[in-house]
Amino acid sequence: MSKEFLDVFKKSLDFKSRSRRKEYWMFILFTSIISVVLSIIEIVLGLEIATDIGLLSTIFTLIILIPSLSVTIRRLHDIGRTGWWVLLSFIPILGWIVLFIFTLLDSEAGSNKYGSNPKEFGHYFKPVSN
Repeated sequence: MSKEFLDVFKKSLDFKSRSRRKEYWMFILFTSIISVVLSIIEIVLGLEIATDIGLLSTIFTLIILIPSLSVTIRRLHDIGRTGWWVLLSFIPILGWIVLFIFTLLDSEAGSNKYGSNPKEFGHYFKPVSN
């Protein structure tokens, strides 16, 4: 597993800071891969609880619900937007496209009201004072 993927779970309840594109997209990549694998397992083992609803996929979706929401909000914070923009996901097609474009944008340079830029060197390493 990717460090970024695991970091999202560690910061599941952090709705205030910033997340880099890499962290967001690695999370999306790994959750997509896991979803496909779980779907294949459900088909092979016949673990559907209703038409097109699998038991394992449903459990996985519930597990990643809060981390997905928090990483998306932190990603929006990274480009200087409020987390309320995540509500665009309720607007079919147009809202999804706008939110997708937002997640592709580069980080806002320097610090913003949501914290320091996670891409900057000082964000990860604090200088040692003597």
